[in-house]
Amino acid sequence: MSTVLPLAEPLPRRGTDPQADAREADRLGTRLRHQVGQAIADFGMIEDGDKVMVCLSGGKDSYTMLDVLLQLQKKAPVKFELVAVNLDQKQPDFPAHVLPRYLESIGVEYRILEQDTYSVVTRVVPEGKTMCSLCSRLRRGALYTHAQEQGFTKIALGHHRDDLVATFFLNLFFHAKLSGMPPKLLSDNGRHVVIRPLAYVREDDIARYAALRAFPIIPCNLCGSQENLQRKQVKRMMDEWERETPGRIETIARALGDIRPSQLSDPKLFDFLALGVKTDAEARVADLRQSGGIPGSFVGA
Repeated sequence: MSTVLPLAEPLPRRGTDPQADAREADRLGTRLRHQVGQAIADFGMIEDGDKVMVCLSGGKDSYTMLDVLLQLQKKAPVKFELVAVNLDQKQPDFPAHVLPRYLESIGVEYRILEQDTYSVVTRVVPEGKTMCSLCSRLRRGALYTHAQEQGFTKIALGHHRDDLVATFFLNLFFHAKLSGMPPKLLSDNGRHVVIRPLAYVREDDIARYAALRAFPIIPCNLCGSQENLQRKQVKRMMDEWERETPGRIETIARALGDIRPSQLSDPKLFDFLALGVKTDAEARVADLRQSGGIPGSFVGA
């Protein structure tokens, strides 16, 4: 079964009129709610009685995810609980007051976890090497542990459509495999269901929505500049494609939901060995016919 991703609309025009900005935020919010709601429905992300851990980093993506989920929660046909969870990894100059202040202002239940993964990463990773991979593994381990201890049934991450496409190209170019970042997955240990409600939402729309909603963004440069990451190389490539051929990334994103195993080359996904192979009876008839032992008109009679 193929999944058809909703087409994105053009990015709203930017303005300086507060009333115009408010109307734009409403229109954009409607679009995001539709796309997130569609993703939740298509992949069965949230069920009645779920306790969802919304992972909040302080970036535009996770703020937008929480904001839209809160709006959908009020009108959803099922009842589910949302708890915002942030992991304070003790990066230098991390503004620890920002998230609690914001979450308290909107009345959202939250937890702030503290784990000094920054010291571990800086001690283990050689100077000049990127820290993101190890940092992500340590962060994931801390969040999974908390989810299990607190009985969360779903873990919501803020990856968007462009992240899914970029991961596909990272695996293609650097790991020689066709795989990506699925909208819903079961963790390797089988204990956690991870969901990505923003799977249908493009990054430009998230950036604009976050600006219009004036979320208190925490900059993602606390670990220092790491410009040579493979993901950033892929991002530059995607940005260039989108400038040259608008809509190309949307087309690629839709293709990720329409896979044809028989038209690729993986024998684990499609039984190429059995393709066109005759049955024993067919093979015996073919041998007899070739040897002249059976008239051609009798075959298939």
